[in-house]
Amino acid sequence: MSLDIKIRSALSTDIPRLVGFEHKVGSDYVWQLDLQKESSEISISLREVRLPRPVQVKYPRDHFSLADEWKKNARTFVALGGGTPIGYIRYLEQVGASAIWVQDLVVATEARRKGVASLLLEYVGHWGLERHNRQLFVEMSSKNHPMISLVKKMGFEFSGYNDHYYATQDVALFFGKLIK
Repeated sequence: MSLDIKIRSALSTDIPRLVGFEHKVGSDYVWQLDLQKESSEISISLREVRLPRPVQVKYPRDHFSLADEWKKNARTFVALGGGTPIGYIRYLEQVGASAIWVQDLVVATEARRKGVASLLLEYVGHWGLERHNRQLFVEMSSKNHPMISLVKKMGFEFSGYNDHYYATQDVALFFGKLIK
């Protein structure tokens, strides 16, 4: 099924639909982070581990509070398929660092695996470039294998992590790339 996708800034009338999206993802894999500390050296290993059975990975934020977050401090673009919101990307711009940080990227279940997330990431990258940003970063749970696979496929590089970053105590992984 081919989708004719348009992207625009989120409107307040979009929020009920966006909050209602299924925010969890299914996965057969997780990314395991191994950290080894020695006197003057820290080694980090990130490896893909197949799970014994598929799991549903809970979204690391309370998506019902996202409406409050949108109103406070972040920008949100919405992907529309046939005029209906089918995905969104929420991001912050760090002007001093010339960087865009993607905090949330969610696609409606029926529109997944159709290129919507890639289009939203590309759109934010172009938007950031027009504003003279140099870098695009994406944060995600280490359990979100589909998202990790997507950003790696799009040329993002592992940029770091933060243990217990989310309220769920999940590890956040950060991937970034230069935008040009």
